[in-house]
Amino acid sequence: VITWGWTRCRVVELQLGVQDLLETPPTVRIVHSGHACNVEEERHTERVYTIREGETLELTCLVTGHPRPQIRWTKTAGSVSDRFQDSSVFNETLHISKIQRHQGGRYYCKAENGLGSPAIKSIRVDVYYLDDPLVTVHQSVGEAKEQFYYERTVFLRCVANSNPPVRYSWHRGRDVLSQGSDKGVEIYEPFFTQGETKILKLKNLRPQDYANYSCIASVRNVCGISDRNIVFKLTNKTASPSIKLLVEDPIVVNPGQTVSLVCITTGGEPNPTLSWVSSSDSLPEKSVVKGGTLTLPAITSDEAGVYSCVASNNVGNPAKKSTTIVVRALKKGRFWITPDPYHNDDNIQIGREVKISCQVEATPPEELTFGWLKNGRAMRSSERMVITQTDPDISPGTTNLDIIDLKFTDFGTYTCVAALKGGGIPEISIDVNISSTTVPPNLTVPRGKSPLVVREGDTVELECLVSGKPKPIILWSRADKEAPMPDGSLQAESYDGVLRIVNVSREMTGSYRCQTSQFNGFNVKPREAVVELIVQYPPSVEPVLLEMRQGLGRPVAMNCRVLRAHPSRVLRYEWRLGNRLLHAGHFDQSDETEYTVKSLNREGWGEYTCDVNNEAGAGRCTFLVTGKEYLMKDPMLHTGNRFLR
Repeated sequence: VITWGWTRCRVVELQLGVQDLLETPPTVRIVHSGHACNVEEERHTERVYTIREGETLELTCLVTGHPRPQIRWTKTAGSVSDRFQDSSVFNETLHISKIQRHQGGRYYCKAENGLGSPAIKSIRVDVYYLDDPLVTVHQSVGEAKEQFYYERTVFLRCVANSNPPVRYSWHRGRDVLSQGSDKGVEIYEPFFTQGETKILKLKNLRPQDYANYSCIASVRNVCGISDRNIVFKLTNKTASPSIKLLVEDPIVVNPGQTVSLVCITTGGEPNPTLSWVSSSDSLPEKSVVKGGTLTLPAITSDEAGVYSCVASNNVGNPAKKSTTIVVRALKKGRFWITPDPYHNDDNIQIGREVKISCQVEATPPEELTFGWLKNGRAMRSSERMVITQTDPDISPGTTNLDIIDLKFTDFGTYTCVAALKGGGIPEISIDVNISSTTVPPNLTVPRGKSPLVVREGDTVELECLVSGKPKPIILWSRADKEAPMPDGSLQAESYDGVLRIVNVSREMTGSYRCQTSQFNGFNVKPREAVVELIVQYPPSVEPVLLEMRQGLGRPVAMNCRVLRAHPSRVLRYEWRLGNRLLHAGHFDQSDETEYTVKSLNREGWGEYTCDVNNEAGAGRCTFLVTGKEYLMKDPMLHTGNRFLR
């Protein structure tokens, strides 16, 4: 019924009968507003909506149906590589300001109210754009023929990204170039390139070929997109770029130094543009580029890597020269003790062999040197004390001290000292005590620490007690080898046997393995233990919020379903209207609870809630129940007019 004023609207409201309040399945259609260039039908089932890049996209989903359908917008990507950030929008109107080319694609509006099948309509959005064209030049010089003739051919390639496909035209000065208009010119589109790339071929260069060439890219003014052009000046000096790096390769520096890399052009016409790139994809934030000079102040180990100077003038291939910056560093000093390998003992015994190994990560590895001390005095290799070192070019570097036929007088503190020949980096000293009290490790889980029950969001500490002298590093991992640790890694180190997890989540429930490492301890079979972690979290329910409208005197059924919860047993529910308790109980085998208003009256209008509780908290379903009819805008009528279903 179409209404035209307040008085008629009141009459229509009073005349609403049973038929007006009948439950009806949803219907849907899409209308558009905003800055459309064109809208056309496609295959009789879908419309194509054309819009210029940078304009505003606005699509409205008009629905009918009772109860009021829920609306959801989704999009399929325009290409496989696209990623649609907002995958769903729960509003009637989808609004995208300054639309970009990657946001083109097929948009779907889906409406459902639980009656029949959902109603779905789609519209394809085509985003039009035209970038500035780019001209690249390639030259070839043929072999000398009969010592007096040679051919020089130049290819000018024009490319512009666009939608719809672009058309190109070439000009020499003010003259239009076309196929066949000049015997020395060929214009063609090679089959091995994508799009409508146009190549201008100048065969056996003549004096008149040295001129200004214009490439004009056009999409025929669709969506009001004007033509774009670019000019390239071809001369007898046109040449691809060449450069030179005024630095050594590699460059070895100490942390904190300022490093300057200088790159100069040695050829190229037009004058090449210089830029710097690094192996880490982006230059350090504090780096400074001025002309061909790249300055890295107070360099750190994280900024080490390959740095490349790139020169481009769109003639031939870009020129690239690289150098590697190596920042000196010593880190991760570790040791381990190996008892006599020819006996099955895990401990140290007089008369047997003992090996002390020391390992350090060094940059650059070839500068690494080791020294050994016993009780503070320098040691040299002998028949009973054999000192060896791995290949200095291999990282991490390792040195071994073999004590053959261990004697009581061999007990003491052995120190491994690592240094870099280049200097400027503090030495690393590692003390290893060998005595009658040196014993292999043992690993246990403290009483009451497994299983460990916590709530989601808590901070939890998993603990394994390690005994022995010296105490080794403890390695933590998931018992399920495929599952990552909370920080995303597959393994975590701990020097005190404690694994601390902040803001624990439900995905972290499971078994955690702690085991002894060979590092800073005995090189023997690892000891291990398992800690069970159980993360409790409140119920997740649906629907979180649902608006329901029904005629007076008719029933209203509300259903609250539990999606997941831990613990999932002994779940209690409470139905309320406002603050008034309506019904309470426990879940048995079912994962849902339903409350029905048999005959809706005005006192039954309001906010119904269902709280589902477990030990960790509560989840809530909310239903807004009224008997009001829906008011809908009709796009076929003048703005402001309304109709009632």
